[in-house]
Amino acid sequence: MNHLDKFDYAILAALQADGTLSVAHLAERVGLSSTPCWKRVKRLEEDGYIESRVAIVNRRKVGLPVTVFVSVRTSQHDDKWLARFAAAVIALPEVQEFHRMSGDIDYLLKVVTTDIDGYDRFYKKLIKAAQLSGVSSAFSMEQIKFTTALPLELISHGLPA
Repeated sequence: MNHLDKFDYAILAALQADGTLSVAHLAERVGLSSTPCWKRVKRLEEDGYIESRVAIVNRRKVGLPVTVFVSVRTSQHDDKWLARFAAAVIALPEVQEFHRMSGDIDYLLKVVTTDIDGYDRFYKKLIKAAQLSGVSSAFSMEQIKFTTALPLELISHGLPA
C-alpha cells in the first residue's frame, strides 16, 4: 500500500509530463516551496516511485519506424526453460516490452525495428533463443495513442494534502 498524498501525486504527474522541470518550477507547479518539494522528490526516488528520468526519442526520426507485436507460444513451462528464454529475449535490443500472458498466448513482445528485413533478422534470433510452439507477428499500421504517463488521477482524487 502506498502512502502518497496529493502533493506526491502532483509531483509524479508533473514529472511524467516533463522530467526536466527544475525543482523551483516543479515546486511552483504543485504548490510547495522548493525545499519541501525537493525532499519529496528525493523520497519518491529512494522509495522507488520514480524509477528513472529519461528522454523519449522519436523512433521514426532515428530510423525505427516499424512496431511489431509478437505473440509467442510454447509447450515448455519449467523454470529452467523460462530463465533461458527470458535472458535471451531481454538481451535482444529490439524488444521494448516483454510480458508473460494469461490465455492462449504465453508471451507477448513489443518490438521496434527498421523495416521488414529488420524484423526478419530479429525473428531469426528469437527462434534460435529457445524451443517455441508458435510465433505470430502483428505489424502496427498506425500508432493512435502513445503515453508513458500513468493515469494517476484515478488514484489521487480525494486524497488529503
